[in-house]
Amino acid sequence: MKVMTVLTLQKNNLNNATASAKNQVLLVSCYELGHQPAGLAMPLGFLRREGIEADTLDVSLEGFEAAKVMEAKFVGISVPMHTALRLGVAIAQEIRRLNADCHICFYGLYAALNADYLLATIADSIIGGEFEAPLVALIQSVLASRNSSPQVFPTGVKTTTAEAAPLLVRLNFAKPERDGLPALNRYARLEYGGEQRLVGYVEASRGCLHHCTHCPIPPVYEGRFFIVPVDVVLQDIRQLVAAGAAHITFGDPDFFNGPTHALRLVRAMHEEFPRLTFDCTVKVEHIIKHEDLFTELANCGCIFVVSAVESLSDKVLHHLEKGHTRADVFTALRILRAAGIALRPSLVSFTPWTTLDDFLEVLNFVESENLIDALDPVQYSIRLLVPPGSLLLQREETPSWLGQLNQPAFTYVWQHPDPRMDELHKRVAALVERAAQINEDAAVTFYRLRDLVEQRRGKETASLARAHLSASPSKPPRLTEAWFC
Repeated sequence: MKVMTVLTLQKNNLNNATASAKNQVLLVSCYELGHQPAGLAMPLGFLRREGIEADTLDVSLEGFEAAKVMEAKFVGISVPMHTALRLGVAIAQEIRRLNADCHICFYGLYAALNADYLLATIADSIIGGEFEAPLVALIQSVLASRNSSPQVFPTGVKTTTAEAAPLLVRLNFAKPERDGLPALNRYARLEYGGEQRLVGYVEASRGCLHHCTHCPIPPVYEGRFFIVPVDVVLQDIRQLVAAGAAHITFGDPDFFNGPTHALRLVRAMHEEFPRLTFDCTVKVEHIIKHEDLFTELANCGCIFVVSAVESLSDKVLHHLEKGHTRADVFTALRILRAAGIALRPSLVSFTPWTTLDDFLEVLNFVESENLIDALDPVQYSIRLLVPPGSLLLQREETPSWLGQLNQPAFTYVWQHPDPRMDELHKRVAALVERAAQINEDAAVTFYRLRDLVEQRRGKETASLARAHLSASPSKPPRLTEAWFC
């Protein structure tokens, strides 16, 4: 466990009397897909550049440490995703119980989407968009004040008395700081070629150019994205490799929002670390648009690409404004395979427009294209999430299926026009959850799902008997943490 460090508050005319104060700033991560949290490492770099040392807590691994919380004057909770937010609220409630006077700030994508509710219930402040610079300024203000509520809040910080939109400006990035975070061997690993490798997680860009209606990014970033300079990302990669990483995950919403930046980065990384492999996320339409780049990407170490296929129904894809069609999915798969890169599709398996035949078509696609081991079974249970601010709320046809906002759950309730689909979702989710608990082989789970769906259509099958026959003899590369939102 990290030894808590001394805050050296020497800049911005902070009170010198606090120069020896300890343990006043705590940054908390609740969940980042099984990765060592960038939501801690990146702001730590900004803070250290300003002479401020902060303690950290990754609740997903370290649990809740009351001693750290009770001494803090400022607690920042990173909420880049829905699961992290739900956990973060529970953590904040416990923090408030133990330390009523500390300043609690939620920062990240889902903080911006749920700002009003968080401020009304548990948070003192909210920061969205490019959050690091406002977060540092806020921490400096809190530490300089006599209590946890400064009289003036920095630009980009939203409170009950200060309005602020998500900050959308390019920052002067600092090298992420990872010392003090749990070791890489405690996080998800890469399974590849019969072995496991430690994985480092970095971000080369944030935000997105696109406006997919189901995505939480457009309501916050409004079609903009910001690159992290190549030299900063390379510094981060160097320290991850020194810590044992043999594979890098680029966590950008879309690595090819800026293909020139992406190629410049992976070329430099490959030149310095020729044995290092990596994965990234790329939209189907970008795979097709930049077909000529994937051979070089593979030569630089790319072994798989995550792509938001979401559905094979052109109707569903139209409602989600994905920018690709059913036919495009097959084209993208061909392009990646020609380059020697595995495709790991992500899905939104249940939407108000998805039919039973749509669901079965995805299963047929996965089986016929030998992708059974390329999908974590949780993908088959993903149900459309409609957070506050979702672009889906602006569509004319949305009210026909949309229910009330369940604010404590941070999503609008919705019902499928066909009640059988909602019942199927419950059955699929339960099946997938049980399979995960017993670490069931993906192929076995897949055929259980297929049997379930085909029985719903009135067909009796013996597909379970084919499970081991259909499983790939050599499994594609994967991370050991199943993707979850």
